Amino acid sequence: MENTDLNIPMPEFNQLNQPYWDSLAQGHLSFQHCTCCAHNWLPPRSECPHCLEDKWTWQAASGKAKLISWVVYHMAYHPAFAQRLPYAVAVVELAEGARLISNVVGVEDFESLKIDQALQLVIEKEQGLAIPRFRPLKCI
Repeated sequence: MENTDLNIPMPEFNQLNQPYWDSLAQGHLSFQHCTCCAHNWLPPRSECPHCLEDKWTWQAASGKAKLISWVVYHMAYHPAFAQRLPYAVAVVELAEGARLISNVVGVEDFESLKIDQALQLVIEKEQGLAIPRFRPLKCI
């Protein structure tokens, strides 16, 4: 879904986070993996937040996740988000353990969201930038 009429605040790109943004542009989400203690994390940082070693690699996420916490915004605190109201900002835990702040999309009734609810990655474009978002998995 391309939404070109909104001017969302853009992230700052640097040498450390560029692989993250590049992987999203290629259609998958990546996280950092410590080769010393096997901890996985996001957002990008130069050392493992668990053991503080600087020996890590980038790994591709499966796209499976669960909902940890969320808040539903009914008021826009930036004009670019006014047309999206209401929208959910969430803490999402990837199946691999890394957590990130994202949006839950594809929800008509936000009261239906539940802690530990299964989610699936959806990459959407905003002003040409690939953004990771998550939608609830439907029960079959």
